[in-house]
Amino acid sequence: MSTSAAASTPADRSRPTPPSPMTAPPDDGGQLITSPDPRTGPRPMLHGRRPGGEQLLVTLFIVLPTLALVTAVPFAWGWGLTWTDIGLAVSFYFVCGLGVTAGFHRYFTHRAFKANRALRIALAIAGSMAFQGSIITWVADHRRHHIFTDKEGDPHSPWLFGTSAAAVARGFWHAHLGWLFKRDLTDTYRFAPDLLSDPDIRRVNQQNVGWSTLSLTMPVLLGGLISWSWWGALTAFFWAGLVRIAALHHITWSTNSICHMIGNRPFTQRDRSTNFWPLAILSMGESWHNLHHADPTCARHGVGRGQLDMTARLIWIFEKFGWAHDVRWPSTRRLARVTAVQ
Repeated sequence: MSTSAAASTPADRSRPTPPSPMTAPPDDGGQLITSPDPRTGPRPMLHGRRPGGEQLLVTLFIVLPTLALVTAVPFAWGWGLTWTDIGLAVSFYFVCGLGVTAGFHRYFTHRAFKANRALRIALAIAGSMAFQGSIITWVADHRRHHIFTDKEGDPHSPWLFGTSAAAVARGFWHAHLGWLFKRDLTDTYRFAPDLLSDPDIRRVNQQNVGWSTLSLTMPVLLGGLISWSWWGALTAFFWAGLVRIAALHHITWSTNSICHMIGNRPFTQRDRSTNFWPLAILSMGESWHNLHHADPTCARHGVGRGQLDMTARLIWIFEKFGWAHDVRWPSTRRLARVTAVQ
């Protein structure tokens, strides 16, 4: 998974509408929607560099929420945290987080299910409120990650620098956070042509700054109204705004870093992805990462007994309400195909 600028990239907005994309991935493969062949081009892997002003925004929205997270414990020690703040922070964490996991990741990147128009737009908006960048850039980065996983071309592999202690430490920093400071942009025309050709998604992509702003202002408004005080608005901004954003950022980044370094690998894979159970709840099921890399289009990542996958449960609810269909649930055949020989 990835995090990038809060603003949509100019390249996303200025590109001409591409031709019709390739068809969605089949049930029995991990093919990604790209144009044309993602390994051979002819389009380049990268397209331009992030402008200086936009890079400054990226830096601010990495550093400021992280500083808020660092100061959260002393700030909360005896004052400055109310049940209203906790309720708002948890609510916005999971709404925005599920927008990323069910929306940006399992639906838009991997097409693990089909959604009606209203659900598609709602998922795009919820994910855009997570401060993880514009939807088209996010999807392009993540598809690129799957095509080049843990090899040259992967935007955030922890194994690009070697296996010595110093190289692993450098790789962890790069995978978790460092890659975000690089200004090179993934070619969205090559890696996300289907989203560029979708008018609804292009519109949400262009409105990314607005949805990000709403994600910060809504907790302030609700906190102030519920407490009927300016202090309640301020503490809600800190906890349900900055701290919540930072917490979700670091859980997302941990999927890029920890879930390619620590954990078990019960499924076959061509990379170093792992299942890491301690993050299962906070990542909403994304930390069952080894299954995901073995079978990227599967709608459920936690397929074993006791493997909690909140995102899969949400997709199941969408299916029951008729908002989602053709869900790619794990089957005995699918799991047998990817289960590693012990």
